[in-house]
Amino acid sequence: MPSLKDLKNRISSVKSTQKITKAMQMVAAAKLRRAQENAENARPYAERMNNVLSSLATAYKGREGAPKLLGGNGKDQTHLLVVATAERGLCGGFNSNIAKLARDHANKLLAEGKTVKILCVGKKGHDVLKRLFPDQILDLITLREVKQVGYTNAQEIGERVLNMFENDEFDVATLFYSKFQSVIAQVPTAHQLIPAVFDETEEDAGADSANYEYEPSEEAILEDLLPRNISVQIFHALLENGAGEMGAKMTAMDNATRNAGDMIKKLNISYNRQRQAQITKELIEIISGAEAL
Repeated sequence: MPSLKDLKNRISSVKSTQKITKAMQMVAAAKLRRAQENAENARPYAERMNNVLSSLATAYKGREGAPKLLGGNGKDQTHLLVVATAERGLCGGFNSNIAKLARDHANKLLAEGKTVKILCVGKKGHDVLKRLFPDQILDLITLREVKQVGYTNAQEIGERVLNMFENDEFDVATLFYSKFQSVIAQVPTAHQLIPAVFDETEEDAGADSANYEYEPSEEAILEDLLPRNISVQIFHALLENGAGEMGAKMTAMDNATRNAGDMIKKLNISYNRQRQAQITKELIEIISGAEAL
């Protein structure tokens, strides 16, 4: 049984930890609002880009001469997994859920005899996947020193992916990230970048092509927008990750603060019981000594 001094030190230690987790919760809450606004503001642009490209791509289905980014290179052997996670931890299962989705996808491809290459964006995903797929990891792109993620950061990643595709280093590219829904809900998502896959809705189906005329030509617009769409989707994923990370961190730190409070209560009860027992023992010893006289 721990002594009173040990219990007192433990209570003091847990209280210090509680102060830290509470401070981290408040910082995450402050950052969440801005991160959420950035993610929500980027969604309309990404969705509209998806709608325009979806309507243009519909005309190329089954036709020869389609752009490689749209129709692929005709092969499905080598897959590139772009796994975007956070740079820091203490955010619950946020990073592990993204890594788990990428891990399951990689295992499925390897079981089918495919070649898998992994490009990690964010340190935490790299830490998990390098233990499972040390030979498949190509590189780690870290944004730890970037205070505010911008389109330039996503463009650099997008250009690297495009250069790899042009050099025939892979056939299919898939982006993994976490879509922000609410403070307590972040959904791990896989989105195929190359060949481009677009989510077509009833509103989109034929609407753009019916209402708009494109100049100089649909082919020229596709050649310009398809490479740009890679960077747009990566930027969108990074912003969604930023909001999801802050939401998950705020929830995790709130739970940690509550758990620390519960632990302090239990330790205080143990401390008071042991102190009471010690006082009772000393009183009994005094009374026994007095009676002996």
